[in-house]
Amino acid sequence: MSAPYRTALELAAAGIPVLPLRAGKLPVGNCPACADNACGGRPSMKAPGPCTCPAPCHGWAAATTDTGVITSPAWATAWQSAAAVAYHPGGGGLTVVDLDDDAAITWARASLPRTVVVATTRGQHWLYRGTMPSANAARPGVDIKSRMAYARWRAPSPPCTLSGLLARAADLPDAVRALVVKKPAPVRPVVAATVPAGGGGPCRHRTPAYLERGIAMAEQRITAARSAVHATVYQTFLAVLSTHGRCGCLTDGHVARLFAAAQAKGESARHCADAWDNARARLGV
Repeated sequence: MSAPYRTALELAAAGIPVLPLRAGKLPVGNCPACADNACGGRPSMKAPGPCTCPAPCHGWAAATTDTGVITSPAWATAWQSAAAVAYHPGGGGLTVVDLDDDAAITWARASLPRTVVVATTRGQHWLYRGTMPSANAARPGVDIKSRMAYARWRAPSPPCTLSGLLARAADLPDAVRALVVKKPAPVRPVVAATVPAGGGGPCRHRTPAYLERGIAMAEQRITAARSAVHATVYQTFLAVLSTHGRCGCLTDGHVARLFAAAQAKGESARHCADAWDNARARLGV
């Protein structure tokens, strides 16, 4: 039994979702059905796409506390070659303040309440009880890893039990939460998106009102998303294209409305274009 495997079982027993971590701090890869992000997942593999796999298979979303999964034959090879254990802090009710250099550590010591501190290769991880959105470069040298993120597990020094470590963690302070609070970004100009050409046959929608209602419903679905915005955008694009993508009814104006709704929820123009292209590729339009 490898050390990462034993650590994974210990963390899972404490309610912290885990996954194998390959060399280079890379998480487990996509399953064969989702290779090359065919299901719409982000290329970084840090966010799951709307795949129909039996279980999430993308990066942090694969983390689990289910010992049946951790000990399964499907993960056996991964544990044999695992360089370390990754965990999903948000899934375990935690937030990691990742301090990458001495300047960031100095800032944390002056600005944040003391908590469990774990040494890393370049700096320190400060662990707090509570969850929040994750963010890279929340400030110079500082990343926040909580929801929808993974972190490498590092044993505390001096050694202590996991329960003891978690008991010593301080509550997540407002000073950390404030690092990711931003004013709503203005809607950026829509990048060029190619509308698929019509199939050459008669339009089955009969009236423009049908298309208008479909676009309006798609805008509402995106606007109403409270979580998994990227997946919701992709699924909505997929639904619109599956219904309207082959008859030539869609115009650049319709696409612009969908992109604008997605950007108002925080999606970048590039992610909108990627999701649109992925949906088109999925449908072959």
